Amino acid sequence: MQPNPHPRLNGWRVRPREQRTILIIGDLLVSVLALIGGLYFWGQRDAWLSFSLNFLRQRVETWFYFLPLIWMVFLVELYDLHVAKNLRKTIIGIAIAALAGILFYSLIYLLSPVNSLPRLGIGAFLFLAAILTIFWRLVYIQVFTTQALLRRVLIIGAGKAADTIIQAFHDLRPQPFFLVGLTDDDPKKIGEKMDGFPILAGNDRLQEIIASEGINEIVISISGKMQGSTFQSILDAQESGVEVVPMPSMYEELLGRVPIHHLESDWLIRSFVDEARVGGFYEAGKRMLDILGGLVGLVICAIFTPFVALLILLESGWPVIYQQVRSGKGGKPFTIYKFRTMRKDAEKDGKVQLTQEKDTRITRIGNFLRRTHIDELPQFLNVLSGDISLVGPRSERPEWIEEFQKQIPFYRARLLVKPGITGWAQVNYSYYATVEEMAIKLEYDLYYIKHRNMLTDMLILLRTFTQVIAFRGR
Repeated sequence: MQPNPHPRLNGWRVRPREQRTILIIGDLLVSVLALIGGLYFWGQRDAWLSFSLNFLRQRVETWFYFLPLIWMVFLVELYDLHVAKNLRKTIIGIAIAALAGILFYSLIYLLSPVNSLPRLGIGAFLFLAAILTIFWRLVYIQVFTTQALLRRVLIIGAGKAADTIIQAFHDLRPQPFFLVGLTDDDPKKIGEKMDGFPILAGNDRLQEIIASEGINEIVISISGKMQGSTFQSILDAQESGVEVVPMPSMYEELLGRVPIHHLESDWLIRSFVDEARVGGFYEAGKRMLDILGGLVGLVICAIFTPFVALLILLESGWPVIYQQVRSGKGGKPFTIYKFRTMRKDAEKDGKVQLTQEKDTRITRIGNFLRRTHIDELPQFLNVLSGDISLVGPRSERPEWIEEFQKQIPFYRARLLVKPGITGWAQVNYSYYATVEEMAIKLEYDLYYIKHRNMLTDMLILLRTFTQVIAFRGR
């Protein structure tokens, strides 16, 4: 067997979490440089102070020094590593961050006393932050998509689970690691290919493959019973410094989802319930965040309601508010409130229907309300009442839950937590018009339930904000 000709750097391995840390540090450094540049250009206007310590003491208020952190908040979408390595998405994300910064500051400026806030300093900061961040992210993309610096991965087991991982790998651009190939205990498979990747040898030659191919990570995708010799080879590999990753964990890393079709029947009890347990501090903090967010949301809703109501009335008449029964935590029914975005006869035959992309039942005003998420504002009433949370799986109608749980494994697990106005599935995956697409949404929901904490909730809220700015609603 000939060694793989692709370049490699043996032993080099930067895990996703470490790459994200590098991104954060780099963004912080360039935004601090942008802050210094903004202060410099601002200081040039005051010729008698110029850019000096006296200028910093007399002109610059404390909040100005927090601009780098605020800028990084607007970049939240770009800390998804798959997005961070895509040049087009990176540039779009930085442009949206700059636009969000301009809109946010303009709103504060209009509500503040005349000449109380600096325009030149903010403008220079946003311009420099955008330019410097683009240059830094270009460097990051060049470094972490270089073939020699990619993790070299070997899959153990050439069955359905391996095929699922390979399909996920194929769909990602740029690809997050270099997939060398597979090994399997079935001698009939050796020498064949799976989705373009070679099945190199049997698992009894695992150490040989690791040494000759410079493998630094193996993915265990054996669904059935594992042979004792294979288990020992995996232990030996781990002891030699090779990282061993179960297939579900790799799937979660690649897609941010839980692989519901590749989990054992006792997974819900053995793994999911145990890992998804949260403490009382999180529950209390989440409820406080819901109350605060609900109050702020209702104020915003009160501001928009007269205008939205007038537009809906002019186009399609009453009612303005749409009410519908949904299932909450544990399947408990509640009534949800939204601005009406569909025709009044959207379900005139009484048969429930999923919303389709470019659904003809959606009115023109309704389409705008959905794209801007304004239709969601009345749901803050549900948040304050405790029926839903700011963050959680999307609430579903009882009829759909009854239907989906017959066809999708672990579907009712999403009812372990309160539904939310926004959530991990909502910010990562938009339309679902089929059972297969609903299964993908469920994978995102279960990932959130398994990994939820206050930091994750805040991340989802920030990503929702950037999507509102970019009109990415449905």
